[in-house]
Amino acid sequence: MKKMTGSRVFVFLMVATALLSVCHGGVLRKKFYRKTCPSAETIVQDITWKRVANNPELVAKFLRMHFHDCFVRGCDASILINSTASNTAEKDSPANLSLAGFEVLEEIKSALENACPNTVSCADILTLATRDAVSFQFKKPLWEVLTGRRDGRVSLASDIPANLPSPFSNFTTLKSGFSNKGLTVHDLVVLSGGHTIGLAHCNTFSPRLYNFTGKGDQDPSLDPSYATFLKGICSPTDSTTTVEMDQGSGTNFDSGYFTGLTKNKGLFISDAALLTNKGARNIVNQLTIQADFFTEFGQSMKRMGAIDVLTGTAGEIRKVCGKIN
Repeated sequence: MKKMTGSRVFVFLMVATALLSVCHGGVLRKKFYRKTCPSAETIVQDITWKRVANNPELVAKFLRMHFHDCFVRGCDASILINSTASNTAEKDSPANLSLAGFEVLEEIKSALENACPNTVSCADILTLATRDAVSFQFKKPLWEVLTGRRDGRVSLASDIPANLPSPFSNFTTLKSGFSNKGLTVHDLVVLSGGHTIGLAHCNTFSPRLYNFTGKGDQDPSLDPSYATFLKGICSPTDSTTTVEMDQGSGTNFDSGYFTGLTKNKGLFISDAALLTNKGARNIVNQLTIQADFFTEFGQSMKRMGAIDVLTGTAGEIRKVCGKIN
């Protein structure tokens, strides 16, 4: 084998870097629509803020939808595709039946099609709307969204079980699931902070209250007073009642989730799991500082938003988000 010269090594490394970039989702960039649709981000923000003002629950809904989209086939808006007679799509998987806000994304898409036909992807709309929904409380963007995603053409409910972490997952399973998506333990802990806003159904955590090991017992790692509070709301078989994931602060995006977690008041088994690893536990303690949480959350959301994205000529730009062209 010939020895490569310095210039050839440089070219080889540049090519390898370019290929790695493509493998991990291609190149996203700031203000992708600056020339092709200058009003794109303003349109997304205006409609998102208007809808969130009337329905604050949309914040948690969009956060969860974006997460569920990116962890299955990458951030390609496959979560938005409707089922057909011949295919059950992701949104109709049992894990996604409580998702909501699809109509708002279609409203945004319609406005963008009127302004700039065949230009802005549903994948970018979902990513931007999620950032804008979280940011509504602060009246300014909490993080920068890189754009340039294109829309996927495949959506299978059967992809869900192997890709989405469960609220019953232990730390090893969570770490593996995030690692498979190119995310770190740091990202795992930071993004779990999304549980600072929104609601959860009783059946997603009630085994911790009534049958933790299959012997009718309670999870000993759960704060006893918190467990008593939850038992006053949820019966062992209740699957319809909801509770705040961050008790007393479920409508505010803040660091309350981490403060509660340090007091053993994490709602899910997957929340409590973060305390079972020393490194993760140290990150939890750091993120009780709200400024640190806000900074790190934005960075981790940018990394999550780049998972296996389609760019360039891959995929398509859907005319409506719920249907493949």
